[in-house]
Amino acid sequence: MGYEKSYISSLEIGTKGPPTREFVEKLIATLGIEAEEQKLLYEVFEASQRKIVLDLDSPAEAYWMLKELRESIHTLHPVVIKTIRDLLQMQNLLQKHNIEPVRRLKKGRKEEARM
Repeated sequence: MGYEKSYISSLEIGTKGPPTREFVEKLIATLGIEAEEQKLLYEVFEASQRKIVLDLDSPAEAYWMLKELRESIHTLHPVVIKTIRDLLQMQNLLQKHNIEPVRRLKKGRKEEARM
């Protein structure tokens, strides 16, 4: 593959990483990994990335949210992590199905019940 054994060993035990996309592609080619396993490998590769880059036009609230997340990520309870992930999945579903947010109804005049 063209990589030092020590580098591969460090990746295996988790002291180095995440690997580059080029490394993953060479690994797939060298080992002849099947399509289904390739998909899983790319998912794991994406999950192992440690940087988040915001678009230039991201709202200021996104920057503040990431700051708070950076400061507390090492101490988050697993239930909180699961809740955040569930909320993100919900957001993806809403966008996928073009579901509009619920809008508040305008208050109308109250009418008295007639008897």
